[in-house]
Amino acid sequence: MTQTVSQDLVLLEGAGQFPQVVLQPVTGAGYLVLALEIDHRPPFLFGLASAAKRKATERLRAFAVRQPDAHVFTALLIPPGQGAYLRQRPQIRPARFDLVLLVETATPEAAQTLQASDDWQALLAATAPLARRQAAFSATNIRHIGPVDHARQGVFLFNWFTADDLDQNLAVWNYTAGWFTDQTGLDNSTVLQPQAGQAPDWPIVNHCRWDGLSEILPALIFKRSFRAYVLAHFAANRTAAMPVLYRLAR
Repeated sequence: MTQTVSQDLVLLEGAGQFPQVVLQPVTGAGYLVLALEIDHRPPFLFGLASAAKRKATERLRAFAVRQPDAHVFTALLIPPGQGAYLRQRPQIRPARFDLVLLVETATPEAAQTLQASDDWQALLAATAPLARRQAAFSATNIRHIGPVDHARQGVFLFNWFTADDLDQNLAVWNYTAGWFTDQTGLDNSTVLQPQAGQAPDWPIVNHCRWDGLSEILPALIFKRSFRAYVLAHFAANRTAAMPVLYRLAR
């Protein structure tokens, strides 16, 4: 397959067949993420929650209701999309977080202040014993298609990216995002960049929403262009996605 290099982006033969994504100005907000891996389930479907996950969900929801803009997400399934490049990075443990808390603050400084608070530290201490794995970090918005609607139920994506290079990761995300807007009707996305040193395995985390599984899952399973265009460009650009689909935990 023919490859050409455009600045930080490696383009494959047949590139350019999907429109470029239209980006909006970044939000300027700050974010806190607490992700927990609690229940091990088959790779495509998460079943009934364990007692530990129910308890952790209660803790996250109790924290979220005290914040102006915070939401708790519980995993639905792990869709196709991991890609071949992850196999070349055996040191990276795949993201299999089945419970996520996302807090949005007015500024990055406000997120850092909340991160240092006794309430946040107490939440980390309370949930760590319940989880097989815990990841917590503050972040800023680095790319933005449109606001993610958390006011109603839907299918929410947290896509945990790993890559050799942040600039190349952003370049290939920007390039392949046009496939998602064109093929799945995606009109929203907030790409988070963890603060330096806080989440070294994930240079960026993409968060977005669809109304239902029928809008995204068939495209990932049945459209050949997802593998030939999206996943192939990820691999060529030394990038791997670790997507998990969620719903609001209410």
